[in-house]
Amino acid sequence: MKKRLVIIGLIGQQLDAGFGQRRWDHWRPTVSLCQHEDLLVHRLELLHPRANISLAKTLTQDIAGLSPETVVRPHTVEFRNPWDFEEVYGTLHDWARGYDFRPEQEDYLIHITTGTHVAQICLFLLTESRYLPGRLIQTGPPRENVPDPGSYDIIDLDLSKYDRLAARFAREQREGLSFLKSGIDTRNAAFNALIEQIEKVAIASTAPLLLTGPTGAGKSQLARRIYELKKSRRQVAGTLVELNCATLRGDQAMSALFGHVKGAFTGAVTDRPGLLRAADTGVLFLDEIGELGLDEQAMLLRAVEEKRFLPVGADKETSSDFQLIAGTNRNLIEQVRLGRFREDLLARINLWTFHLPALRQRREDIEPNLRYEIDNLGRRTGRNVGFNREAFEHFLRFAQSDEATWPGNFRDLNAAVTRMAALSTGGRVTTPVAEDEIARLRSVWQPPAADSAGLLAHLVGPRLAEIDRFDQLQLEAVLRICQNHRTLSEAGRALFNVSRTAKNTANDADRLRKYLARFGLRFDDIRSLSP
Repeated sequence: MKKRLVIIGLIGQQLDAGFGQRRWDHWRPTVSLCQHEDLLVHRLELLHPRANISLAKTLTQDIAGLSPETVVRPHTVEFRNPWDFEEVYGTLHDWARGYDFRPEQEDYLIHITTGTHVAQICLFLLTESRYLPGRLIQTGPPRENVPDPGSYDIIDLDLSKYDRLAARFAREQREGLSFLKSGIDTRNAAFNALIEQIEKVAIASTAPLLLTGPTGAGKSQLARRIYELKKSRRQVAGTLVELNCATLRGDQAMSALFGHVKGAFTGAVTDRPGLLRAADTGVLFLDEIGELGLDEQAMLLRAVEEKRFLPVGADKETSSDFQLIAGTNRNLIEQVRLGRFREDLLARINLWTFHLPALRQRREDIEPNLRYEIDNLGRRTGRNVGFNREAFEHFLRFAQSDEATWPGNFRDLNAAVTRMAALSTGGRVTTPVAEDEIARLRSVWQPPAADSAGLLAHLVGPRLAEIDRFDQLQLEAVLRICQNHRTLSEAGRALFNVSRTAKNTANDADRLRKYLARFGLRFDDIRSLSP
């Protein structure tokens, strides 16, 4: 059964006007809706203010003569100020909420040619948000001296139906994702999903963002890319202001963040605007926000919520409309429990929290990041730096192995590439150079025996005196391996790398679990104490 067509529109106080015979001499958009042979209108819902009741009656009569099958239903909607966006939208929204839509039986077109520009925008928004469950129709006058009803265009706001638009939006999203990843073709599915979510939030929201993760995981780099993305989309006009809060100490923290007035303290010989003021209309990135003192946290909370703060020594507040991106490698929930971080500030900044994983948790991304670091070094230094194939494959095997823990994450990777490039001959890193760097990393990452001995004493406690010295030394070595691997299986493979090859079915995790159980230890307890 074909659905009936219903059109909803506002009276055009100027375009639809006319009461005498001469009204037929000009084009009237509401009347023209019912003059098209290929547009059979079952019902016209005609919205108008009380002052246009007479005009509504005239239009109803004229349409009845032109299209007897069309039912015209006038509705009085009153705008005290037709240019007040909030009032117009609210009135039309209330009307739509009270209307008995029957989309299974009727198709709806929303006429946006008549009414004020404000009313037309409101009808567009109500249709786009599906409060008016239909499509838009726009009418146009006939060509001069041509006796016809003019033209009409139907606009479907389901953009997914427009292939070229959908392709364009998809391309822009891919470009945004690639931009946030600095063009690195990352392969880790969880990380790619994280970046996709960050891209959506960065474009749609001005709320604070909280980036968590270990040192060197890329929080600062990502914050810069988020700012540049928002800047390219014209969502911020100001600059990016960056501060590592771990560098602030004492009274200088307040002054650096909020500024001061001349004479506020000894040495304050001039006014200082402060970093929050410098970030006005831009983005403020506070790395290691967990290092801020409680007083600074209180003032920052007010600045984030109210966009106002009091510079040191001032008796008059200043304002700054900035978006906050915060970074931390600390567990802020634990810091709140210890009384070192304000609970109300955490509640305000963790609306959008994104945890960046460690490099060792993204081993499949080490190769593209290694290539990026090589190319980036060349761009920074102006030198052509490269690896021969054997050297690259040799270093990559080590970099992706369980043996490579990357405690400094991308800082470690960047430093390794920088060292190898400096020692290369003619800009080519050879296998011996790569092998020297691998040996250096192994040495640096190997925890000293005293650390594992202390860990053993902590885990075993008084029972340590009951364990033979021989078993203690062996257990200390096992603890070092466990600390440097993410899972029980990875640690087991490293420990039983030879004997496992002689078994038909290797169950390294079970062997290690049973070994630890002999001393009352659990792998998770060991990992929880990893540095």
